Amino acid sequence: MTEIVAPRPASTILLLRDNAARKEIEVFMMVRHYEIDFNSGALVFPGGSVDKGDKEIIANPKLYSGGEGLDEDALSFRIAAIRETFEESGILLARPRESKALVDARRASEIEAEHRASLCAGNTTFLKVLTDNGLWLALDELVPYAHWITPEGMRKRFDTWFFLAAAPPEQLGAHDGKESTDSIWVSPREALEGGESGRFKLPFPTTRNLIKLGGQNSVRAALDGSRGKDIVTVMPVMTRLNGGRQLRIPREAGYDGELFEVGSLG
Repeated sequence: MTEIVAPRPASTILLLRDNAARKEIEVFMMVRHYEIDFNSGALVFPGGSVDKGDKEIIANPKLYSGGEGLDEDALSFRIAAIRETFEESGILLARPRESKALVDARRASEIEAEHRASLCAGNTTFLKVLTDNGLWLALDELVPYAHWITPEGMRKRFDTWFFLAAAPPEQLGAHDGKESTDSIWVSPREALEGGESGRFKLPFPTTRNLIKLGGQNSVRAALDGSRGKDIVTVMPVMTRLNGGRQLRIPREAGYDGELFEVGSLG
């Protein structure tokens, strides 16, 4: 009997901005390096695994705002989401200590230039970056959007929380050139069209969330429409039919259906 691999906790953020000229929203996405062993070459949202350093930050509530009433697991998913987004895009959802305003683009750029490469290389910690720069994480900027768990039977599995957040003004973001090889601000419509044409490789959860996000025409509408909503966990059930594969997800999760024919999960 094949042993079921335990899913690794992970987080991702759909960073949003308005495109007023087109009257639609855009989301920051990156192309995963082709040598990465999970979703290689895919167009994805920034994110990654929760690590022990994220849990060390929890021990010091002065390093984050908006964590009231959240347990350790919920806090670790949110902290990991902001850390991974900073590592992968340079965009920083944080505030100067005790300030209500997010770090401005100039200061965020300075912090990125000084610390991002070292953080990605494991030569410093996010805890130290926050402490040395007098920052606290803006956990309250994150709106829970979706919760997906990789199906049983896959050799690599993730228990992933998706969050929405408005992109901080004038923080444009850029891929790191290592784990990701390109980055783009793109509307859900354009990303989905690219997936259909072959321009982009879109994992199944990414496609479903882009379709869901495409139903909103502004950042405010997307955030307000998701606040306070119950999140239904999605762990697709995979079956084989007529030489192909089908995935079933809960209808109550609020996506564009329940049964889907797929060629690949990633």
